[in-house]
Amino acid sequence: MNNITEGLKQIHALSIQGNYELRIDMEDFENSTAYAQYGTFGVGLFSVDPDEDGYPLTVGDYSGNAGDSLLKHNGMKFTTKDQDNDHSENNCASFYHGAWWYRNCHTSNLNGQYLRGQHTSYADGIEWSSWTGWQYSLKYSEMKMRPAREADHK
Repeated sequence: MNNITEGLKQIHALSIQGNYELRIDMEDFENSTAYAQYGTFGVGLFSVDPDEDGYPLTVGDYSGNAGDSLLKHNGMKFTTKDQDNDHSENNCASFYHGAWWYRNCHTSNLNGQYLRGQHTSYADGIEWSSWTGWQYSLKYSEMKMRPAREADHK
């Protein structure tokens, strides 16, 4: 079992225990910061066998100042170089150099190549397109999940 699958299994095991939210913090090479928060988050929430189903992403209820570059990926299975689930004729994980919940291919990819800010290649860095565009790779990103506050889900 590889590290990606193990991580997805752990996120799935947590996210099926109740309502979770996701916060993504990002920083660019000019030390500007932004965040995207999702009041609804899970991986493989509705799967009988999430490994067989590809660990589909569930996100909703966006707030933040980075723009919503994850909505396009909602409901998508996780794609790696050896598991192509992305609805594209090319394997997006191979083409954009990182595994992710691609949908023909992406508006975000926090597992892309670590490039240093502005670059000339297209969309293959650590991308959050609604904040920095397609030819800028982030210096830092962190995805954090926690149980959702009950007041948010009543």
